[in-house]
Amino acid sequence: MGKITILIHCKDSSGIIASVTNFIYENQGNIVYIDQHVDRHNSIFFMRCESEFDPQTFDLNAFRSDFNDQIAEKYVMSWELHTDDHKPKMAVFVSKYDHCLYDILGRYNAGELNVEIPFIISNHPDLKHIADSFKIPFHHIPVISATKKEAETKQLELLEKHQVDFVVLARYMQIVSERLIQHYQNKIINIHHSFLPAFAGAKPYHSAYKRGVKIIGATSHYVTEELDAGPIIEQDVARVTHAHAINDMVMKGRDLEKIVLARAIKLHIDRKTMVFNNKTIIFS
Repeated sequence: MGKITILIHCKDSSGIIASVTNFIYENQGNIVYIDQHVDRHNSIFFMRCESEFDPQTFDLNAFRSDFNDQIAEKYVMSWELHTDDHKPKMAVFVSKYDHCLYDILGRYNAGELNVEIPFIISNHPDLKHIADSFKIPFHHIPVISATKKEAETKQLELLEKHQVDFVVLARYMQIVSERLIQHYQNKIINIHHSFLPAFAGAKPYHSAYKRGVKIIGATSHYVTEELDAGPIIEQDVARVTHAHAINDMVMKGRDLEKIVLARAIKLHIDRKTMVFNNKTIIFS
């Protein structure tokens, strides 16, 4: 372990940056990245700092304890410390759409995503062949109203057994339960088209086509109890015209979904997201 990332938010006051950077310097650390933001409306300070240390002499436990006692308690901080030697475990939930799954696994196979994928869960068996081709365990857990709680229990058992750090819903067409959300607060990433709430339902592209929309998009966000209303991580759009058929719009939408979801996953893996009051701070 040579590099750590510290994420901080607290009430804004003078001296926070100086206190943190001096503490790192006094512990023989070298800051390689630092960024901060002040929410003027709420007077909240946010900071992300990456520092490198000599792995031969650095004592992580002592650093963590001293930082809490000397810095965090003084400013009443909410803070996290992450080391670069921990590779997060990411579970993927899917249903029948395969475009996001193929994209995630392709990036994973190419080494673009610094994660482990211990398994894929689906409420349908249709995409098992994809998991098999990438040699990733696939668990078919049907979800119907009569057995929904039982299915959720099986999902949680798998997540806890494999010590999963976060979950990606790669077009998982089921409402995630409050129980699962509470276990993984701001650690479940979803993707959907950006027609909501104007064009809800099973065929949003058909509805949008009839209205002659000029922009389509995709949104990736953390999942909360309020459906599709969680903190937004990443978004993108593409322009369309009257010349685009419904299939053209669907294809453009799916391309956007893949790209936006991949960006959101990467931001989460790199510890560049912070959530406050159902809003995200995204560091560059």
